[in-house]
Parts: sequence; C-alpha cells; structure tokens
Amino acid sequence: MHNLYRILWAARAVIYKLVFGRFGWPSYIGPPTFLLRPGRIHIGKRVRIFPGLRAECHGEGALFIADNVSIGQNFHVIAGSKLLIGSGCLISGDVFVTDTDHTFDLIDVPVFDQPDRISSTRIGDNCFIGIGARIQAGTTLGCGCVVGANSVVRGDFPDYSMIVGVPARVVKRYSPEDGTWQRLVSNHSNEINS
Repeated sequence: MHNLYRILWAARAVIYKLVFGRFGWPSYIGPPTFLLRPGRIHIGKRVRIFPGLRAECHGEGALFIADNVSIGQNFHVIAGSKLLIGSGCLISGDVFVTDTDHTFDLIDVPVFDQPDRISSTRIGDNCFIGIGARIQAGTTLGCGCVVGANSVVRGDFPDYSMIVGVPARVVKRYSPEDGTWQRLVSNHSNEINS
C-alpha cells in the first residue's frame, strides 16, 4: 500500500510540474478541491499540502509558497496580488488565507458583481497557524508568529508574536534574551513582562 501512495504522489507531481508556475521537488499535494489559474501558483521544495486544497489566483494574483512548508487539509487561499507564504511554515487544517475583500457599497448590485478590494497579505518564515484560523486581506505576519486556533486575523504583526482571538490580538511575544514566550503587560502594549 505504501508503494501505491508513492506512485500516485510521483504521478501527481509530474502533472503539477507541467501546470503550475513552479513545482519544487520533492513536494506533495493531495487531491485538490479546486485550482483557479494554477500557472500562477509557485510551490517550493519539500512542500506538503494535504487533500482538499482550494487555491484561487484572480486577475494578476499569484501564490508563492516557499520551501519546507506543511499545510493541513481543506486549505483555502485567494490571491488577487502577490501572496507569499514563507519557508518553514506549519499551517493546520481548515485555514483560510486571502488578500481580497468583497465590496458592498452599491446596495442595489449583487456583491459578486461589485469590484474586489485587494490588500497585500504576507506570512513570514517559520509561522505556525492553528486549525480553523482566518487570515484576512491586508495582514502581515512577521517571522515566527503563532496564530491560535479559530482566530480571525487582520493587521500587521511583528516577528515572534502570539496572536489569538476574534478579532485577533497579540497576547505574548517571544523574548530572545530569556528564550521564552512572555505575556504582554496589556493587550494594547508592546511592552513585555519581566
């Protein structure tokens, strides 16, 4: 049985190499649910994506997933511009990442007929995103950020932030001096407890 999986994995990799903008080796993508404009999807080396991927590149959008990334099942990503997921990231199942917002200013026009608003979204290297999290348009996660399960994230977050909640906020920061995660003095402060 193990050999059958390896054969299917290799066969899919050959197909992905032909249709994706880039597909590094040895990378793996389980059977996807939906791919829109796969020629604008760029996958690095040693990327593992479990089944259920829904990846959409709209307009000039392009998705770049760097090397050594692991993504759980049912990952949904929408790129309306250049959306980057940095190297070494671990993204749990049922996560949604987008750089696109629907607009609804014209109340007599269906939302899907109104223009989208694109805001740059970037996930830094070595981030961990918990199950069910939503990374919304206009979000930048610095390197080494941790996002709690089911969090709804929008905004700019510095390196080594622990981000949780709806809406998400920074609750801890990593202290290189101590080598520990430290709770913030307040939810609106960048000061670290000593």
